[in-house]
Amino acid sequence: MAKTAQISKEYKTVSQIAGPLIYVKKTEPVGYKEMVNIRLTDGTTRRGQVLDSSDEVVVVQVFEGTSGIDRDASVRFLGETMKMPVSKDMLGRILSGSGQPLDGGAPIVPEKELEINGAAINPWARDSPSDFIQTGISTIDGMNTLVRGQKLPIFSASGLPHNEIALQIARQAKVRGENEEFAVVFIAMGITNEEKQMFMKEFERTGALKNAVVFLNLADDPAVERTLTPRLGLTTAEYMAFDLGMQVLVIMTDITNYCEALRQIGAAREEVPGRRGYPGYMYTDLAQLYERAGRIKGKKGSITQIPILSMPGGDITHPIPDLSGYITEGQIVLSMDLHRNGIYPPVNVSSSLSRLMGGGTGEGRTREDHKGVSDQLYAAYAEGKDLRGLVAIVGKESLSAKDRKLLDFADLFEDRFVRQGPEEDRSIEETLDLGWELFTALDLDQITRISRKYIEKYMPKKA
Repeated sequence: MAKTAQISKEYKTVSQIAGPLIYVKKTEPVGYKEMVNIRLTDGTTRRGQVLDSSDEVVVVQVFEGTSGIDRDASVRFLGETMKMPVSKDMLGRILSGSGQPLDGGAPIVPEKELEINGAAINPWARDSPSDFIQTGISTIDGMNTLVRGQKLPIFSASGLPHNEIALQIARQAKVRGENEEFAVVFIAMGITNEEKQMFMKEFERTGALKNAVVFLNLADDPAVERTLTPRLGLTTAEYMAFDLGMQVLVIMTDITNYCEALRQIGAAREEVPGRRGYPGYMYTDLAQLYERAGRIKGKKGSITQIPILSMPGGDITHPIPDLSGYITEGQIVLSMDLHRNGIYPPVNVSSSLSRLMGGGTGEGRTREDHKGVSDQLYAAYAEGKDLRGLVAIVGKESLSAKDRKLLDFADLFEDRFVRQGPEEDRSIEETLDLGWELFTALDLDQITRISRKYIEKYMPKKA
């Protein structure tokens, strides 16, 4: 992966080995994140990266793990940081978490080699996220619209089908407009071998692989590699977006596994832990990943992110979703109750939000009635859900005719709008038309969030 110009002498001063880290004494001055070669006594070589440096000791994280390394190992500092070889020919490839081919294909012939840590986008050069990305999922497209350049995480929990939703979005996502090249960078971290096989099989079965680059980091891979995988994927996305002018959607699953790797490395370094044992710098680390999304003035391409994180214990106040919420522009929240009721995808629209939805909807982007339909669906569904609690106390018979219609609307909304098949790809027009069909279950005077001209234009006529 990295260019290995041998420019310095070897050191046989390994003083300590702890977890994925080795400590090297009395070295030359070395830089943060500088690449390292470690030669074992049996002649094999492993790669590492400088994690910390002082006058007395250098801390090196070893990518392939420290098993078999002893104090007789020799260390060589390479004088450069890790680079990712990138090329347009990467589309259609499945790579490991360290960027090596997993699909049996040849190594990537690079057009460029880019620093994996990237560079922060100058705030002055950032363009506002705009224009619509269609995922084919009604609860996202219709009510929590994804916009080019946005960071919109999915908050899930153990047992919920977030990986299936990630695959569905990767298959179905598209940009509207002529002469727009679109690509997906799919980054999986800490997955099981079974999940790896599922991801590879689904990408190949559906043909989605031809417009995608897939990075797969397994649960039994070293924790250090897990911290590199998203950076390799995001570097690839930046090349495609800002060098090749493509619209790139980055899907990262599971951010929780990434944060667990940070905690494991922090424990090995004996750092003072922050909230719930996670490093105090976790906010900064996550921001370094999330803020690589965006658009740059004068450049055609864009990077849009959908990070997926499984909230430990389903707790939305846990540090990982809590910090992610500060950095990103909204969230899609999955519901265990909907999942138990057999509804897929189990998106809880009441708790979900896309803060940049206004920049990607309306006439010329989706459709003129989009905002009104979304507002009315939210309002009617919220009233219907509130009435469920009242019915549990007083019974449905005690409700007025109008309230019964709202109560029935909530059930209808979940069964027809929220529920859709894992292979069902709805256009935004189909999603909005479905919303109008649901409105026929209400009285006209209950539709208060939509302009009268749109009601006359789009409301289906009752037979």
